[in-house]
Amino acid sequence: MTFSLEQYIEELRLELANCADWDERLKLEADLAGARQELAFANAELDALLAEEPPS
Repeated sequence: MTFSLEQYIEELRLELANCADWDERLKLEADLAGARQELAFANAELDALLAEEPPS
């Protein structure tokens, strides 16, 4: 899941770099912020899973 989010973030960054329309730029920035937040949450969940002790 995180890989597809990373791809999506990269696509948004590229679109944003080439965007000339102000309204579209604001939407892309909001989408990018949301995707980055979602990725941070997914990474935190993975870190928590990896930090758990294995069952004995």
